[in-house]
Amino acid sequence: MTRIKLTGVPETMLWTLHNRAAEAAKPNGFLKDPDCVRIYQSIDYDFVGSFGPPDGSHPLRSKLFDHVVVPWCAAHPGGTVVELGAGLETQFQRVDDGRVRWLCVDVPEAIEVRERFLPPTDRCRSVKKSALDLTWLDEVDPASPTFVSAQGLLMYFQPDEVRHLFTTIVERLPGVELLFDTIPHWFSRKTLAGYQKTPGYRAPPMPWAVNPNELAPLLRSWNERVTEVTTGGSGYPRTLSGLTLRLFAALPMLRALTPTIAHVRTRS
Repeated sequence: MTRIKLTGVPETMLWTLHNRAAEAAKPNGFLKDPDCVRIYQSIDYDFVGSFGPPDGSHPLRSKLFDHVVVPWCAAHPGGTVVELGAGLETQFQRVDDGRVRWLCVDVPEAIEVRERFLPPTDRCRSVKKSALDLTWLDEVDPASPTFVSAQGLLMYFQPDEVRHLFTTIVERLPGVELLFDTIPHWFSRKTLAGYQKTPGYRAPPMPWAVNPNELAPLLRSWNERVTEVTTGGSGYPRTLSGLTLRLFAALPMLRALTPTIAHVRTRS
């Protein structure tokens, strides 16, 4: 067993691992992810004490991200996927088609943990930098079709940081597609006031929030190269909370109160 000591935002990669592994370990689980289960079973950490019983939020998010990334890879053989805030996410291992080139970007302490369990390869490399350190873009060939994803990351940044990151990516990588999740304003306020997930764990503040109905106009105002913004729900599939979120998503007046996943296309 490997003892892991992380704090702040990097520790959230253990939260998402906890939820994904629980789903992937089920015989009928909707997320097939043996590497996630392997990593989870190799770590000495009080997952339940910190994060409580597992739920379906993070495995569903990973599954929804897969549903977008897989067809993109098929349409762009040998293209590049940049995974910002990669943590212990095992998407490359789930969707690898034998051709895609993958870049895992995260802060040094996160990549050091990642590489204990997922050593880099020729087609899946790591960059020990914050997503906000835009020199990671120097590792991407702008002539190659590029897809940038960020699971559970942007909400931890300040609004001006998100805007600068987004606009720089769009300008530096012509025709890039982006995929990321967002939280609504009410949940951001909850975290800024101090979101105590369990008695043993307080979630980091999440200052960047945008309601789903605000997202497309906001991104288009940031950069004129944005051509399409598609949003979808990312609720809990097997809990009362999930049923509530699906109900909210079905009602226009309540849809703005839910988290969402945004798929953004841009022109060259």
